[in-house]
Amino acid sequence: MSLEVIILAAGQGTRMRSEKPKVLHPLAGKPMLVHTIEQAQRLQPGQTHIVVGHQAHQVEAVVASLGVKCVLQAEQLGTGHAVAQAMPAVDSDAIVLVLYGDVPLVPAALMQKLTEQAGQGKLALLTVNLNDASGYGRIVRQGPDNSGPIQAIIEHKDATPEQLQIKEINTGILAVKASYLNAWLPRIESNNAQGEIYLTDVVAMAVDDGIAIGYLQPDFPQQTQGVNDRMQLAALERWHQQQQAHQLLSDGVQLADPSRFDLRGELKAGTDIYIDINVIIEGQVHLGNGVHVGPNCHIKDAHIGAGTQILANSVIDQAQISANCSIGPFARLRPGTILHENAKVGNFVETKKTTLGSGSKANHFTYLGDTEVGEHVNIGAGTITCNFDGVNKFKTHIADGAFIGSNSSIVAPVSIGAGATIAAGSTITKDVANDNLAIARGKQRNIAPWVKPVKL
Repeated sequence: MSLEVIILAAGQGTRMRSEKPKVLHPLAGKPMLVHTIEQAQRLQPGQTHIVVGHQAHQVEAVVASLGVKCVLQAEQLGTGHAVAQAMPAVDSDAIVLVLYGDVPLVPAALMQKLTEQAGQGKLALLTVNLNDASGYGRIVRQGPDNSGPIQAIIEHKDATPEQLQIKEINTGILAVKASYLNAWLPRIESNNAQGEIYLTDVVAMAVDDGIAIGYLQPDFPQQTQGVNDRMQLAALERWHQQQQAHQLLSDGVQLADPSRFDLRGELKAGTDIYIDINVIIEGQVHLGNGVHVGPNCHIKDAHIGAGTQILANSVIDQAQISANCSIGPFARLRPGTILHENAKVGNFVETKKTTLGSGSKANHFTYLGDTEVGEHVNIGAGTITCNFDGVNKFKTHIADGAFIGSNSSIVAPVSIGAGATIAAGSTITKDVANDNLAIARGKQRNIAPWVKPVKL
């Protein structure tokens, strides 16, 4: 039996107080809706349907590359109405898994268990027990103590005082055969406090039709928590980051303070890694054995070789770093940077589309853009490669063993030969041959006597 997923993402989210659709607000650096889609696609559904509404074009643009199909809910008339918009495109023999774009942390394993229950012919619900169930639909069960089989879901505004005491709530997430939904959805009425078509009404219909009601609960309430405002989003972010930090600690990564670490992507880590406070890992990052990351660093889409030291306040973005390099403090490695073994990029050095060969170093106050640096090159403080003429970018080549004196400007395109020396303060506009000394600066004049100006 095939599986199809319907994700509801049409709401405006007025409590977010934003022009952006609620489901596009990021959690761990990724839109909430994308979290839901990625987990659902781990089940390999035949199709994933995204029900869009408010700012539909924005939502469609974000999910366009994710292999999903969007369907428009022109009027937001309730969850039942939203699911009904997608059903004409759903295989009538499929299992349907209904998810929400603002409930981003439901794990795929829990989704899988729900669909397995639905495959047994049940209406499978995801419920959770909360100490404070205010605002949520209550799970109504048989028996005076509400402990028997599930009979219905009552929305908070429609609940009696007795029903409001129930702690088990409906998450809205369910799995069921498409044929059942096709029979139930047209029968739902909007005679409730909200005047909406509630998907939850299918529970009572299932009971009336003799369909068994199954249910599951998450390991943590946060896995089924929806986001309605920025406070809830911030709280869910902290919980998610805490879970990721605890997993890294279990895997052997040392975090100086797990509460001051953010992972906004995927981290592959070797052994004996130390990460100091306020470090942000974004995208796909690999840290080799023995890497040390100092405080306040931001690393994005990068490979860091074994034994490399990243000192405080450094930014590494789409760079490839080999073993035993030294970076920072206050270094910025922009996309296209490649450091070979034992290279050093020191404080207030910026690189872009630049390769530093083994043992080469730029210790401080330097900009290297579109530059190929050989092995064991020393680049003095204040050096810049002038790679842009206002229209085009040009490359600088610095061969093995060259020495670049402080405060030099190297105007590309230009090549500096192996073993060459550039005198401090030079502006280099022509190629320098191997083992040559290049001096390109104005002649010094000492004027005497010299009377200093005075204030009038």
